[in-house]
Amino acid sequence: MLDWLRRDPRSTPTIAIGGREVPIVVRRLERARRLTMRLAPDGSEVRISMPRWGRTAEALSFATSRRTWLEQQLATVPAPSQLQPGSIVRFRGEPLVLEHDPTARRAPQCASGKLQVGGAAGSLEPRLRRWLQGEAKRLLAGDLEDYCRRAGLPVSPLALSGARRRWGSCAANGAIRINWRLIMAPDFVRRSVVAHEVAHLVHFDHSPAFHACLGALFEGDLAAANTWLKREGRSLYQPFG
Repeated sequence: MLDWLRRDPRSTPTIAIGGREVPIVVRRLERARRLTMRLAPDGSEVRISMPRWGRTAEALSFATSRRTWLEQQLATVPAPSQLQPGSIVRFRGEPLVLEHDPTARRAPQCASGKLQVGGAAGSLEPRLRRWLQGEAKRLLAGDLEDYCRRAGLPVSPLALSGARRRWGSCAANGAIRINWRLIMAPDFVRRSVVAHEVAHLVHFDHSPAFHACLGALFEGDLAAANTWLKREGRSLYQPFG
């Protein structure tokens, strides 16, 4: 990969893992003190964070030295799947078996471990996606109102995100975006992300004061929520890529 720097430093570097070339995205952060690396939840890119003074060549060498680890991570990314009757769709952490009956109501219905959907088979995926996004918006709005109240803040504007790089974000103007796929995670995981972004309304950093604020806001086990996302987060991109 060091040849890439000499060849065309303006192009996006890649690394060969899992039989394909995966892009490497390098971010320089003001607060970073060392190199850190992770694979995108859907396996689409390798993400490296480093101090602002770091050299790109160091980041690429870092990725090369950990190629085996990256291949192991890529192997855990679920293969693309097609949504069809019998598929498993997770809703609020519960795996539901998809059932389709063209004569039934078009709006999805949850009952006894099943997700029943009517209407045309060809529009199953977009209709389920819209339903999940609608449920996500409803629940996330409640989460946001709850945590803003606990923090003594006005309720911030909320928007759904389809980002592949992060589960949530807080803009400098206070607007909060949360990944709609969290509707498929357990409630405590979804709420931990909202609490995290509300804590950023108080402390726009990751300082000890921020973490103290987050710990006071969130009623659950933050470590357990973070562990769940690290272990299961990639699965939330299937079958809705």
